[in-house]
Amino acid sequence: MTADVSTDGIAVGPVDDESAVLENLLATRWSCRAFEPREVPRPLIERMFTLAQRSASWCNTQPWQVIVTSGAGTERFRDGLAEYASGHGAAFEFDPPAEYRGVYRDRRRASGWQLYQAVGVERGDRAASARQSFENFRLFGAPHVAIITTDAEQGVYGAVDSGLYLGTLLLAARSLGIATIPQAALASQSPFIREHFGIADDRKILVGISFGYADLDHPANSYRTARASLDEAVTWQDR
Repeated sequence: MTADVSTDGIAVGPVDDESAVLENLLATRWSCRAFEPREVPRPLIERMFTLAQRSASWCNTQPWQVIVTSGAGTERFRDGLAEYASGHGAAFEFDPPAEYRGVYRDRRRASGWQLYQAVGVERGDRAASARQSFENFRLFGAPHVAIITTDAEQGVYGAVDSGLYLGTLLLAARSLGIATIPQAALASQSPFIREHFGIADDRKILVGISFGYADLDHPANSYRTARASLDEAVTWQDR
């Protein structure tokens, strides 16, 4: 079925089953932790970010801004980030979770152990788990990274809007065959990122996303995480 095209070049209009398209994108998206070195063509990257611009935001403020690297720009960032992170602790610009409790702790642990089992990290081997964690700062070998910042004056709601943008961006990437991983770990090195890219004081660093083409033969990409049931997430009030 032919789709119409909007004024900004995005295909819109009738499809056979829009919910099935969305379900497929959601079901097949995962956090990629090993990438091929080949770059994504610039027109495809531009398409991904053009699609993401359709994301919702409060009063249509669109508080996000994005820095995207390729080629030598990625390598300079990767090398500098890894060197900086090896000698500095976490310094987020938004407070990270103070603690994970109950089911949230359980889900976090389950996800972590899936990764460790996939890559052969034994339970209790803290050196090996630290090495795997440090791959965040090598961007898991990705040829591109995007740094999302939000308007500092909009506070938590600007961060929420930028989080919505992040989710839209991940689905846009999946629709184009581009693998991604959203990384709060990158935001933990905000002082370096701010200086490296010359980010203005009126912006706050929210998250990074490494992206490219997945190395499907790498064991880190061999598993998928589960999702809670609807009954665990939704409370119905019918009367």
